[in-house]
Amino acid sequence: MSVEVLRSGLLDGVPHGFLGRRGGVSTGLYAGLNVGLGSDDSRAAIAQNRILASEAVLPGAKLVTVHQVHSPDVVTVDSALPDEDRPHADALVTTTPGLLLGILTADCVPVLFADREAGVIGAAHAGWKGAISGVTDQTLDAMERLGAARDRIACAIGPCIARASYEVDLGFVQRFLADDPDNERFFREGRPDHAQFDIEAYVVARLAGAGIQRIEALGQDTYVQPDRFYSYRRSCHRNEPGYGRQISLIGLQTSVRAE
Repeated sequence: MSVEVLRSGLLDGVPHGFLGRRGGVSTGLYAGLNVGLGSDDSRAAIAQNRILASEAVLPGAKLVTVHQVHSPDVVTVDSALPDEDRPHADALVTTTPGLLLGILTADCVPVLFADREAGVIGAAHAGWKGAISGVTDQTLDAMERLGAARDRIACAIGPCIARASYEVDLGFVQRFLADDPDNERFFREGRPDHAQFDIEAYVVARLAGAGIQRIEALGQDTYVQPDRFYSYRRSCHRNEPGYGRQISLIGLQTSVRAE
């Protein structure tokens, strides 16, 4: 099975893709394109999957990822980093051609950013903690420091857990209402003392509120598509001992960068 790559029309002309689990070499619990260095999968399989993912989006590019910690922190990169030296952060930005920025997810929201004119790109991992603490806002700020302009930046949101699959307790709801009462619109009533959270819509709203005018959300629910995507929550509900991670990628070809 070949690697499945989902793309956004808003990012046409910029090498990018949201990848799921189809097309990899992992087997068993992690069957597919598991790229998670934090999983208990075979190191050799993970390494091969990372190569397959990169080659499917920007052949010959050097993959750069971070050690994700559910923070709002962003790093600016201009060269490849050894896996063992990955900085603790949840977003990356660059103007360097030949690099492929990668974000790993398993229900959280992957966001890819591009200002084609300036030759500035970014990628962010927005779990609920990172989202509410401003990881997308920080990514936009970092891109601006590299010469991007908000009115030119396009953003695409990849596969993530959908509201129908994302049950939270009322304490979770209160965190978001305390931050902004208008966040009530992202929750729907669920079973007693619970609600259903639309994290994809929340991230879209954060981007729009930060001045981004071109945003596309792919609307793919990771939880309900076990043949296509890894899901942390689904793994927990099934009492599985581990879970895989998928990757979202964006890079720059030499000709894209503004001189």
